[in-house]
Order: sequence, then C-alpha cells, then structure tokens
Amino acid sequence: MADPQPRRFPALLRQRAASFGYAFRGVAAAMRTEVHLQFHAVATVVVLGLGWYFELTRGEWALVALAVGLVWSLELVNTAIEAVVNLVSPEYHPLAGRAKDVAAGAVLVGAVAALAVGLLVFGPRIGALLGW
Repeated sequence: MADPQPRRFPALLRQRAASFGYAFRGVAAAMRTEVHLQFHAVATVVVLGLGWYFELTRGEWALVALAVGLVWSLELVNTAIEAVVNLVSPEYHPLAGRAKDVAAGAVLVGAVAALAVGLLVFGPRIGALLGW
C-alpha cells in the first residue's frame, strides 16, 4: 500500500504559505498604524543606504541586520501586546498600564542596543568623512 504522506505534503505547503501571508499582513497592518514602526522603516532605509555607501564587511552587515531585526521584532511584539491589552482592558487598569510600559521598555532597550551597534559600525566612518 502506498504511503499517504505524499498527499499531505501539498496541503502542508499551502498551510505554511498561508502562515507567511498572515505574518506579512500583520507587518503591513502595523506599518499602517504605528508611527514608531514607520520611523523604524525610515531608519532602516537610511542604515541600509549607509551600509552600502560605506561598503560594510560581512560581519558588520550581520551586526546591523541583527540590530535592525531586533528593533523591528520588539516593535511588532509591543504592538501586539498593546492590541491585546486594549482588547481585554478597555478601561484603565494599573496592570494593563504596566504591561504596556514594560513592552515599550523592551523596545527602548533594543533601540539603545541598535544605536550602540550603529555608533560602533558607522561612527568612525562618519567621523572620518567629516574630518573628525
């Protein structure tokens, strides 16, 4: 008797493709509604342009990619937490406020770490370009 696994494989691929679609839809929805994410998108374009201009090494690109990915991920998680908190606690509640504050704090910590990476990678190059 033939193994039924080959018939299930295309369905599995469709499910995985749908999952990616949902994820992209979530990123697009957050981009439309979250000003901070729009700022991060502009900053990402600037950083990519600077990286191309200064011809970063592979290791430097890896650090920049990790920093950018960290900030984007934290901002998306923060957006999701805010949405859920607003859903379950439409009225002000101290714990709801704390959850939102802690999530925003995580974004802040990630952004400061990304800034440190940016200063370490781009600082000397920009300084040399400006004659410092």
